[in-house]
Amino acid sequence: MVDPEYIARALEESNYARNYGCVIDLSDADLSGRDLTQARLYMMNLRRANLSGANLCGMNLSRHFDYPYSDGEYPNFSEANLSGAHLREARICGTNLTGANLSGADLCQADLSGTNLTGANLTAANVAQANLTLADLTGADLHGANLSEANLSQTKLSMADIRRADLSGANLKGTNFSGADLSGANLCEATLIRTNLEKATLTGAHVFGISAWDVQLYGAIQTNLVITPVDQPEISVDNVEVAQFIYLLLNNARIRDVIETITSKAVLILGRFTPARKATLDALRVALRGRNYLPILFDFEKPTGRDFTETVSTLAHLARFVIADLTDPRSIPQELTAIVPRLLSVPVRPLLRGSQKEWAMFSDLGRYPQVIAPFHYTDDQMLVACLETDVIAPAERKARELAT
Repeated sequence: MVDPEYIARALEESNYARNYGCVIDLSDADLSGRDLTQARLYMMNLRRANLSGANLCGMNLSRHFDYPYSDGEYPNFSEANLSGAHLREARICGTNLTGANLSGADLCQADLSGTNLTGANLTAANVAQANLTLADLTGADLHGANLSEANLSQTKLSMADIRRADLSGANLKGTNFSGADLSGANLCEATLIRTNLEKATLTGAHVFGISAWDVQLYGAIQTNLVITPVDQPEISVDNVEVAQFIYLLLNNARIRDVIETITSKAVLILGRFTPARKATLDALRVALRGRNYLPILFDFEKPTGRDFTETVSTLAHLARFVIADLTDPRSIPQELTAIVPRLLSVPVRPLLRGSQKEWAMFSDLGRYPQVIAPFHYTDDQMLVACLETDVIAPAERKARELAT
């Protein structure tokens, strides 16, 4: 046990220690409940010290690079007991707090940027509006902590225990939560941009109002995510990325109208529309619009690839039916072969101009019930004249048939 007189003398002399560039050793000292706002703790080794309930509000505990420390590790609060300590608005940048006990501590608006908090205990701590940018909290215990509106940008929280923590309104851009447990955490209105949630547990987390972009979710457990505010009946989903969309869909009639319009009126037009055949494209568009459909064009003159095929597939699944002009095909056989087997509930109405015939392997697609036999037309005038009876009507019949 450190002698109390030595502690008192050390705290008094800390005001002068900076002039000599020396470090005062108060490891294992009992400083619990003390008012330390006048002490220069950044000059000290406080490893395993007991600072529970101490007043450190507004203090500068940051590492000072202009002092000639021999090993560059001070101030050292590793394994220190800071439970219940008052650290509101304190500056603790770059400090060593590995394994420290900060349970119940008040760190509201504190600056902890770049601080090493690996394995630290921050259960039920108040870290609201604090700056934790680039801090390392790997394996830390933040169970029930208040991190609302905190800046956790690029913070390391892998394997951390963040169960039932409040992260509402927090900045989580580039934050690493890999393997962390966020069960029951409050993520309402948090910003998740390029956030790493790989293999994280999000069971029961509240995600109302989140902004999620390019989030890494490989292997994450996303069950029962609550998308409604805390004062409303709970509605839950199982995917962070669709949570925003589902809530928007439930609470915005105009969005619902847009979705209904797309799924009941959108017609995807696929084909190779060269300048010479531009008139066919325009004729199809005008005729479909005149019948209250929403034409969406994909011109296969462009090079195709996996992303292109996925885009076509996504639009096809949203459409009421697909019109595929097989005249002078290039890459359209490849695209149809890729999307038709997955397009089980959307009719495909092929078109052929003049005396042209289907490509050799088209019969393989004809086995699928959603593919209607090709309609042969001689020119644009005939196509427009027969659009209702020979293109739209068979497609609509097939759509109803597939639906039942």
